[in-house]
Amino acid sequence: MPIEKTVLAEDLEICKILNGMWQVAGGHGHIDSKSAIEDMEKYQDAGFTTWDLADIYGPAESLIGKFRRKIGAVKKFQALTKFVPNPGPMSKSIVTYHIEQSLQKMDTECIDLLQFHWWDYNDQNYLDALNNLSKLQNENKIKHIGLTNFDTERVKIIKEQGYEIVSNQVQYSILDQRPDKLMAPFFAKHGMKIISYGTLLGGFFSEKYLGVDEPHRGNLTTSSLQKYKNMIDVWGGWQLFQELLSVLNDIAKKHDCSIANVSTRFVLDRPQVAGVIIGARLGIAEHRDDNVRVFDVKLDSQDISSIDNVIEKSNDLVDVIGDCGGEYR
Repeated sequence: MPIEKTVLAEDLEICKILNGMWQVAGGHGHIDSKSAIEDMEKYQDAGFTTWDLADIYGPAESLIGKFRRKIGAVKKFQALTKFVPNPGPMSKSIVTYHIEQSLQKMDTECIDLLQFHWWDYNDQNYLDALNNLSKLQNENKIKHIGLTNFDTERVKIIKEQGYEIVSNQVQYSILDQRPDKLMAPFFAKHGMKIISYGTLLGGFFSEKYLGVDEPHRGNLTTSSLQKYKNMIDVWGGWQLFQELLSVLNDIAKKHDCSIANVSTRFVLDRPQVAGVIIGARLGIAEHRDDNVRVFDVKLDSQDISSIDNVIEKSNDLVDVIGDCGGEYR
């Protein structure tokens, strides 16, 4: 089964399932560099050739550099990193310094997609950062510019300033459908795409959590599980989540696939979604064979209706948290 791909922008084709590298940043178990690189080769050979990383994800950029040197120039892959600076002045020299660091670690002359995140909208310097990122793009150090966790209001401002943005990476799942409200319609109008994360709720969307008692905080062994348990609580609580898991399990059995497959397919079917990031716990655990099965799954209207019936009972996350990225501000 070939890995589905999509054209994110001119001369940038990515896999519809991206390998997420947040897991190497700590909080998901110790990562051994040698085992990680070996695992990365297995992803590459299986056709999963798109990596999502960031300057703040521990050794992620350095791992990409080592990986590039090991596999050589023949095997092509896409490495999408992030620029996540602390708020403050964003002069050309400051921005250039950070991007040069990423280029050096990743052992490349040009970043495929640089995804920009900003913590504080009250600090207008994010527009200076984008201005200087655009200059670096003109110098061929960045191929394309995207955003991470920006809300629709700020994306509008950025577009009005004339910046060419190809994508925004936001949380998007069966449980968190906030992008549907404001972002997806705006992006459809302006030809922008969404790259989604949190689609599997850090692993909660799996058979492992079906029919079990609500886990205690101490049992949530990764940063992802702790983060997404908070989302479940805000969304509607454990009992309603069990109801949703039960419905997803029925759909999974019907299509002879996993709950994770159903959850991924649901988001991939959203028209503005270019791809879904699934975390790769390199050298610790892997789900490549299961992830491939996503491309066989075809959800029908009955499946969607069953899911919607549960979602209608939940809280509106836009009302509770705000638009996409609101949880970070």
